[in-house]
Parts: sequence; C-alpha cells; structure tokens
Amino acid sequence: MKILHTSDWHVGRRIRGRDRSDEHRDVLAELVGLAEDHDVDLTLVAGDIFDNASPTPAAEQIVWRALLDLSAIAPVVVVAGNHDNPARFDAIAPLLDRAGVSVVGSPRAPGAGGVLAVGGLDVKVASLPFVSQRSIVKAEDIMGSDPDHHAGLYEDRMRRLVERLTAGMGSETVNLLLSHLTVYGGLAGGGERTAHIFGYAVPTSVFPGHLSYVALGHLHRQQKMPHSAPVWYSGSPLQLDFGEVSDQKGALLVKAEPGRPASVEELPLRSGRRLLEISGTLEQVVARSDETGDAYVKVVLRESARVGLADAVREAIPNAVEVVLESPDQPRTTMERRQGLSPVEAFTRYLADNDAADPRVEALFAALLDEAMSGAEG
Repeated sequence: MKILHTSDWHVGRRIRGRDRSDEHRDVLAELVGLAEDHDVDLTLVAGDIFDNASPTPAAEQIVWRALLDLSAIAPVVVVAGNHDNPARFDAIAPLLDRAGVSVVGSPRAPGAGGVLAVGGLDVKVASLPFVSQRSIVKAEDIMGSDPDHHAGLYEDRMRRLVERLTAGMGSETVNLLLSHLTVYGGLAGGGERTAHIFGYAVPTSVFPGHLSYVALGHLHRQQKMPHSAPVWYSGSPLQLDFGEVSDQKGALLVKAEPGRPASVEELPLRSGRRLLEISGTLEQVVARSDETGDAYVKVVLRESARVGLADAVREAIPNAVEVVLESPDQPRTTMERRQGLSPVEAFTRYLADNDAADPRVEALFAALLDEAMSGAEG
C-alpha cells in the first residue's frame, strides 16, 4: 500500500503581518495532486494543521477543503498538534468521519478510537495527538524535581502510551504510528514553539521495532530519525519562518506491506513564496535587490543607527518584511532583544539577563502557560 505523510500545515500563519492564505491554498492543492498522481491508499496528517487554536473562518475553509479533497482520493487520518484545539477536533470528528477523514483530537484508548483499522486495508493506525508536559506530568512534579527527573517522567509516561497503542499489532497488518511529538536529536526549523520542543522530547526507543512506519509531526524540517523502523518527520509544506530558509519542503510517500519495514520517498513541494535572508551594509543589500524576486526577505543591516535606514531598505526591496540593525556602536537593548520571541523564550531571556536562570522555573512557566492558554481556548 502507498501512504502520503504530511504535517505542520500551520494554516493561518502570517509572516510579519503578511497574509499567506493564497500560498496555503496553492501548496495544499499541490499536495492533493501528489496524492492523486501517486494513487495513494491512505493519507496521514501529523498535526498542527492550523496555526492557532482559534482559527479564522478563512483558515478553516482552507483546511476542511484540503482534507475533503484528499479524502476523495483515499481515507485520511489526522491527529491534533500543539497549535490545534483538541476539543474542536473531537467535536467536528463525527462530521469529517462521514467524508472518510478520521480525526483524533485527544489521546484515546486503543478500543475507543486510539487505534484505527482503515476499511478495506490491511493496516492499523495508532493515533497519538500532542500530549503536553502539563497533561502528563503534574506541576508539583515539575517544580519539586530536577529537570532530568521530570523529563524522565514525561518520557516514561509517553512510552507507556505508545506501548498500549501498539500492543495489539501483529505481522499480518501494516502497523503505523501517527503522532505529533519531539524526538531527541531532531533538527528544528525556525517556526516551532520553543516550549513544545525542548520540554517535551522522547528518544526513538519509545517506538517498538515491529512498527512498519512512524509518521511524525512537530519539527518543520523533513528528516529521518535513527531507528530499526522507518521514523520520519514530513516537515511543513511551506517555509514558515526565517529559520527555515534552507529547508526543502515536501511530503513523504511511504510504501508498506505487512511484516516488513516501509520504504520512503521524498516528494518536493514547489508552491509558496520562498524566504530569504540577506545581510551587509545598506549599499550591499540594495545591490542584491534584483535577486529577491517575490521572496519574503529578512534584511540584517550592518550599519550605524540613523534615521531612514529601514525606509531605504523597503524602497529597494518592497518584500522586506523584517529589517534588523546590527550596529557596531549601539548594541541592541534588552527589550529589543526580546521582541519577536515567544512568551517562553522571552521569560528564559529575562531570567538569564537577571542571573536567575533555572530550568525548573522555565519548565514550570511553560506548563502554567500551557494551562492558561488551554483554559482560554476552551
């Protein structure tokens, strides 16, 4: 059987205020074309299909249309990522199920939808949505122990979840694990939420060797992880932030049969505008304006601060969405260095600036922020 693996669509993501809806429509239409061209039997979507837990109607229209188009080719299985709203996913699941799209918002027991047998196929899909540290390790455990200990608690409990979901899989079926999580050693891009990378990692040893394929989402760079079974991140279909300027975006075509590890082919995606970072003096940057095309550009200026620098850059490069000044005679202030950071990154920077860095406090802050955000989203 042939399986299309994709993840981290992040529909609704803007780049420095610029709307990217048309790019998402184009790249998801291209993804549907890949599913059709390769005549896939199943599509796996490993979370973060939205960029936030309260998507706009426009973002929902893009996502639901893409899932319906994919389901017209083959069944689709989706798990929620950390940017998605699991309650929203579980609420809409019965409707999408009628169209051949199985959605798993919250972790479920194997017999309650955690393991799916796709009709007409010799396949079992263990579906594990994103599980936050707050959900699996109590706040008092985080605060009352050293970082290695509470990281061990998270790993141990995730291992037990995976073991339970995959325990009933035998050699007569294609055995798949679909999840949104971080594996130690994975290479991050630039668009992932920091708290959900460094505080929530597991080793590849949590995945049983009898799995045919492990389809992961969360890290935006397409990559294979070391394991006896094929363990892959499909990566995001678009370059989402300037940490991803060198990434080749795409999806994965997985060919699998019972009792054997799957083979994997990387399928590039071409739609969407590229991201480009250029640096130098104003004169050097302006001289490179012709090579930017329609790319979104981050410009790092190596100039002394003076009025009108950013305007001069944007006049030469209209798609310069970010202009950063690296002035040799005027270092950035603490506040400037925190601009554009996530709340967890800013808090970590604040502790470091005040000689109060403490991994336990940082982990607790991340857990409490998760709890506050989940409460607001619910």
